[in-house]
Amino acid sequence: MARKKQRGREASAEIVVEAVAGGLAELIPDRDRPRAWTLVIDGAPQSHVDLDDPALLTFEYQRRLGHVIDLVAPAGRPVRAVHLGGGALTLARYIATTRPRSTQQVVEVDAPLVQLVRDRLPLDPNARIRVRSADAREGLGKVPDDWADLVIADVFSGARTPAHLTSTEFLAEVRRVLRPGGHYAANLADGPPLAHLRGQIATAATVFPELALAADPTVLRGRRFGNAVLFACDLPLPVAELTRRIAGDPHPGRVEHGKALADFTGGAAAVTDVTARPSPVPPPSVFR
Repeated sequence: MARKKQRGREASAEIVVEAVAGGLAELIPDRDRPRAWTLVIDGAPQSHVDLDDPALLTFEYQRRLGHVIDLVAPAGRPVRAVHLGGGALTLARYIATTRPRSTQQVVEVDAPLVQLVRDRLPLDPNARIRVRSADAREGLGKVPDDWADLVIADVFSGARTPAHLTSTEFLAEVRRVLRPGGHYAANLADGPPLAHLRGQIATAATVFPELALAADPTVLRGRRFGNAVLFACDLPLPVAELTRRIAGDPHPGRVEHGKALADFTGGAAAVTDVTARPSPVPPPSVFR
């Protein structure tokens, strides 16, 4: 493992560089927060964690997922959550802080990354977070029926969502583990012409009756590559409150739902295991 100092920081605050299964991982110290770090893998920023303030969400898409977490149950009530993709465990830490006594399962395929995060960004020992090193779909298959209040999918391999996590069969497994009224949230990435994103909405619509999508307006208009967060449930979503919160973020987003979201799909076909493909490769400019 190699380390290198970041200018303007104390010697103890160094960039940590280590090879993991998914590539070269870097933990880069935050210049403004003494115990905050950004996880980068092969040049792609993955997560930001502040060990002194785990409720702080700085990445745009993570803030949107945080709004969903805030709205799945009354404030402070414990929930059962499954995280597909772990990264630096930012959202698991957020739930443990904002909803104490929650029970959480994290499925992360990259075992060396899990160990790096455990060593360098240790979890609160009182948090009820179980981390399992396994493929996301395999790990999901081991969760009991009707167990979870919330399933969050944030899985990227080489900055792309694997194909087997984009299908109706995968989402049927998600719905199996959700209790009635449980919520699903997924971080998706796409750019012009938004074929992947449209297909993912069409796919989710075959499994969940209620959907909403949040993203930067320029992403929704197909003008640039970026993240979009898909929300799904078998009961009506709190669309008005989600819209208010997401519009008030430092990087305001737009929420689409109902007929507008159905129109957005443009007749895209649902994805099955047979037709599934990974999400598109981000252009190099995204991470500059």
